[in-house]
Amino acid sequence: MTYDIKKFMDYTKMKNSNEPEFTQAVEEVFETIIPFINKNKKYQDKALLERMIEPERSITFRVSWLDDNWKIQVNRGFRFEFNSAIWPYKWGLRFHPSVNSSILKFLWFEQVFKNALTTLPMWGWKGWSDFDPKWKSDNEVMKFCQSFMSELYRHIWVNTDIPAWDIWVGSREIWFLFWQYKKLQNEFTGILTGKWLEFWWSLIRPEATGYWLVYFMKNMLEVKNNSIKWKKVLISWSWNVAQFTAEKVIELWWKVLTMSDSSWTIYDEDWIDKEKLEYIKQIKNIDRKRISEYLKDFPKAKFLEKTRPWNINADIAFPCATQNEIEENDAKNLIKNWIFAIWEWANMPSTPQAINIYIENKILFSPAKASNAGWVAVSGLEMSQNSLRYNWSREEVDAKLIQIMSDIHSSCVKYWIQKDWSINYISWANIAWFVKVADAMLAQGVV
Repeated sequence: MTYDIKKFMDYTKMKNSNEPEFTQAVEEVFETIIPFINKNKKYQDKALLERMIEPERSITFRVSWLDDNWKIQVNRGFRFEFNSAIWPYKWGLRFHPSVNSSILKFLWFEQVFKNALTTLPMWGWKGWSDFDPKWKSDNEVMKFCQSFMSELYRHIWVNTDIPAWDIWVGSREIWFLFWQYKKLQNEFTGILTGKWLEFWWSLIRPEATGYWLVYFMKNMLEVKNNSIKWKKVLISWSWNVAQFTAEKVIELWWKVLTMSDSSWTIYDEDWIDKEKLEYIKQIKNIDRKRISEYLKDFPKAKFLEKTRPWNINADIAFPCATQNEIEENDAKNLIKNWIFAIWEWANMPSTPQAINIYIENKILFSPAKASNAGWVAVSGLEMSQNSLRYNWSREEVDAKLIQIMSDIHSSCVKYWIQKDWSINYISWANIAWFVKVADAMLAQGVV
């Protein structure tokens, strides 16, 4: 039996009503997967897609804690363990008040595929809480993390489910969570990744969030015989991934023109150099303030209130913030402003309409499932070092990361060159992860 994309999406929307981000993610992926299945009998009549959109288990729990005024606060914790066809579960914890089941499910759905592309034995899950750490004291963050882990520890283990950091969960939060886990389980294991270096963190763990994106980009540019020098760059967001993407492209003598946060965008025509980037790190990582603070030391820059970075003349765009941050009109603005390449870091940052515009205009485009896989890879490398109880050098970790990203890209070039000699990275990424996940599921039978 073959699949019909419309009928399958009607089935998905019926099963997941009022979850637009999740159904969008499913449709974007399966519109290339279903034609592949229909040509390969091996994957037919096995209900693979129906199983892939259902989590193996989902957990919701209460998190009660005391704030600095001795008032009881109540939050929710979520855990979706999506697919463990190749063990263990792996991906991030996110603390953010915008949490909802649709966003959570789309994130773990995509995470399964990113993990598959890394070539490492990891599969997808997602954890979240509606707790907002902004404006909270260290003591309040600690109390929340301890209460959160007092329930989460029942569902994770070093060979089962290994959390990492994500939005508003950094080394501070990971460390509070880790010590509570150790107290409850009485064991010192690498149960979380993203820890402080002194306690089993991997070297270049934070930097890798941006470095691998640039490594993948360099592979793509080399195939197109495009110079990697003297490009003007637009970057959204200003947290660690955006910071380290900027750091690496500055090393290439590229001109970083923008960074942003939820208060919107700074635009520096004189470009953001190493000194200015260090100031941004101080604003966001230490002072925990808005990006608009940048103008206090660099008043020639512009603050574009309620404006995304996508209406500025440049060569390359790195959307690093959040889902659907590039809509149809944003994509048109990017084309109008001479953008020739887009590398996604954020999960699903481009709407389907925006992606169609990239394709129509032959933009060099890397979907997040491919270009985002390096972050997961370094998290996996940290897991390996924890298991060995041994730290690799910075050069060793960087070399492994470069090789992983090169291997991912080589598969694109080998298998998905089109008739006009362009490379369809979207199709390749989707087919590649599907084959790996589906083969593992078939080998395990109906479980």
